[in-house]
Amino acid sequence: MRLIVFFDLPVNDYRRQRAYRAFRKFLIHEGYLMMQESVYSKLVLNEGASAAAIARLRKNAPSQGLVQVLKVTERQFSSMVYVTGRKAECEEVDTMESLLVI
Repeated sequence: MRLIVFFDLPVNDYRRQRAYRAFRKFLIHEGYLMMQESVYSKLVLNEGASAAAIARLRKNAPSQGLVQVLKVTERQFSSMVYVTGRKAECEEVDTMESLLVI
């Protein structure tokens, strides 16, 4: 399952700019990957992990602006159609597979 976070936050004064930067840094620290400006996604294993991630988002979201979360399955996410651009241009390492180094 994947969580996709969409946000539109006001940045018209210094205090709100700081809140925007803090929220963006929180997303990156939590493992979200930027898909587009103000659109981030993260892989989660199950509904429990999804609920915990959404609770952390609620706790760390700025008080003003709009933050939305969409839950989609990997199958739905993989069927995304690229109207312009290519997947290779914006692709980062984003997999559920574990890495074992001996």
